[in-house]
Amino acid sequence: MSFLEKSITIKKPVNEVFEAATDFKNSPEIMDAVIKVELLSDGPVRKGYQFKETREIRGRKASSVIEVTNFLKNQRYSVQSVQNGLDLRYHYTFSEVSDGTKVEFRGELYTEGLRNKLTRPLIERIIRKEDQDHLVHLKNYIETNR
Repeated sequence: MSFLEKSITIKKPVNEVFEAATDFKNSPEIMDAVIKVELLSDGPVRKGYQFKETREIRGRKASSVIEVTNFLKNQRYSVQSVQNGLDLRYHYTFSEVSDGTKVEFRGELYTEGLRNKLTRPLIERIIRKEDQDHLVHLKNYIETNR
């Protein structure tokens, strides 16, 4: 179920935007809570590619393994993290527009277990607070560093 949707236009060609967005080592520059990324797969990003992301949330560090579940170069990709009964999925699509590249984002959250179902609104609020501006950060990062 989708709980967060955003879109933004970045004034760069789609290949540059897609390359920067899928270079997961950039995550600490783009996502506020991310403090470290460790690549777990070799070679280019593709379906099945994995990386470990460490976030600092409310003063606590939490790590999760994230897997690329869908990948079509310069068009779209999706990532998924499953941990402690929480299944978080982020979907990105990229399209050329007259003034650059439009990036559309959709976040989905699925929960298992009574505790997670009851606290789902709180979990969504925390994730939304952490990640709602990451496309703005991506835009600033790409437009100033590329």
